[in-house]
Amino acid sequence: MGAYLIRRILLMIPTLLGIMIVNFTLVQFVPGGPIEHIISQIEESSSATDRITGGGQEVAQGSQSAYQGSKGLPEDYIKKLEKEFGFDKPPLQQFFIMMWKYLRFDFGESYFRSIKVTDLVLEKLPVSISLGLWTTLLAYLISIPLGIRKAVKDGSSFDTWTSGIIIVAYAIPGFLFAILLLVLFAGGSYLKWFPLRGLTSDRFDELSLLGQIGDYLWHVVLPVTANTIAAFATLTLLTKNSFLDEIKKQYVMTARAKGLTEARVFYGHVFRNAMLIVIAGFPAAFIGIFFTGSLIIELVFSLDGMGRLGFEAAVNRDYAVMFGTLYVFGLIGLFVGLLTDITYVWVDPRIDFESRET
Repeated sequence: MGAYLIRRILLMIPTLLGIMIVNFTLVQFVPGGPIEHIISQIEESSSATDRITGGGQEVAQGSQSAYQGSKGLPEDYIKKLEKEFGFDKPPLQQFFIMMWKYLRFDFGESYFRSIKVTDLVLEKLPVSISLGLWTTLLAYLISIPLGIRKAVKDGSSFDTWTSGIIIVAYAIPGFLFAILLLVLFAGGSYLKWFPLRGLTSDRFDELSLLGQIGDYLWHVVLPVTANTIAAFATLTLLTKNSFLDEIKKQYVMTARAKGLTEARVFYGHVFRNAMLIVIAGFPAAFIGIFFTGSLIIELVFSLDGMGRLGFEAAVNRDYAVMFGTLYVFGLIGLFVGLLTDITYVWVDPRIDFESRET
């Protein structure tokens, strides 16, 4: 197992490098950039000033002079901006400089916020961790027992009506369900049981430890519930189908023929094999919930997390934040995949990655 882990860790280097190369190349062909974003902001400000001052003209010492903002930015100022952001160098050189810094976990500063990318990520990360961990935990705690029960009771009335609920839950868009929760339970047209926004109250620091825990859980109920709905539906059906496939196999019939009890057959043989595919889907589910799925939920519930940070960075062409977070997320995803392989061996010791042909 040790040699396999070393190979997997070494394989992460070209994989992560490939991810960065593909995204860096795509950005080169995307119209607009940080410089263009700054220029457009200045030009919009100049246009507003022109309207106020009557076309950019002002009377000074008896003569009229054109307002300088209406003439556009000087060429030397644009070149100064390009040098400041590192865009005066060829793209290949820019990439190697960026990757050398990233190897030392130096992600630089945000182009527009004057704050280090690392500090910015650490500031937003607690919100995404709260949503991701609670959603993943809740989805697995509900989906695995429910999926197993549906497999055991396949074709029964229980299986039928729970499948109906799951299909409806999967069909409802996450943002629509989030808005529905706000309307029903956060002071909309009906009840006001939960807060409208944020993860903590304004008086959070004044509360006791138990009060802070209760306040945090009170705020996290609605966004986690909205975030769990789609993940719960998908994972339940995956678990059910996995167990159904195993139950119909020959070794299960053989075990029953030998006189083993249903509990021994199910939990001693079927469970271990059926759970492998559920575990295999964990990295994709975790990354999807932790990063991708949180954007809409953060916007609806006014949470300032990683999803919102990435969205704003893309809109503002803040490449420092975009590539810095991409690098960190890529590393997390690769290590979660490695953790999945370790969990494979823990669930089924018969799996031996070491003896696999390379």
